[in-house]
Amino acid sequence: MRKKGIALLLSLWLLLTVGCSQEPSVEAHSVPDESSPVASGSEFAGAADVVEEGMEPIFGENLKNGTYPITVDSSSSMFRVVHCELTVLNGEMTAEMTMGGTGYLWVFPGTGEEAAAAPETDWISYTQQADGSHVFTVPVEALDQGLPCAAFSKKKEKWYDRTLLFRADSLPLDAWKEDAVATPDSLGLEDGSYWVDVALEGGSGRASVDSPAKLTIRNGQAEAELLWSSGNYDYMKVDGVQYNAE
Repeated sequence: MRKKGIALLLSLWLLLTVGCSQEPSVEAHSVPDESSPVASGSEFAGAADVVEEGMEPIFGENLKNGTYPITVDSSSSMFRVVHCELTVLNGEMTAEMTMGGTGYLWVFPGTGEEAAAAPETDWISYTQQADGSHVFTVPVEALDQGLPCAAFSKKKEKWYDRTLLFRADSLPLDAWKEDAVATPDSLGLEDGSYWVDVALEGGSGRASVDSPAKLTIRNGQAEAELLWSSGNYDYMKVDGVQYNAE
């Protein structure tokens, strides 16, 4: 009888303990609003910061009239520009961007919210090339500056916020006006030898060049001597000109 009483008390204690225990917490997940024409943060695969430290905006007034190849960095791998031509006319810039895919119907120079509120006539449609690729022609306010660009997904039927960066350092030298490019004369450098800081960007990151590097001014022309960290490079190209290793 005593054993039954102990067993009954133990069962009652377990029942009360389980009954009074805290309910398991339920992790909250944000659910995208399917009715919204603009994609929410949870629908983004992850955005990269395309603007580098120390960059300053460069405007069309610094460039000669003409059309030039230019590199475009995108904040999203889902919105990839594989080729771009920058056209400059009297200080105004436009870019023809060839896309790496065909998943977007329109782009808009602004945010997704601004695109959704704008009339459809303000949306920029693509032109299809002979190879099937899509090309968007967009205005460019400045180089080396993050420019908001909303893109409308054909599959999701929503606007996605992207950021584009048109890289000034990818332009050929002949794109620049003479007074926009530093020269030995504009810097007040006389013929002689100098030491300058050098930074190497892009690539795998495994190679580097010594800094500072020797800069020689001769008859008003500058020439830099670059020492690479590896002897496996036979030549390098700068602005389309090949320089062989010595």
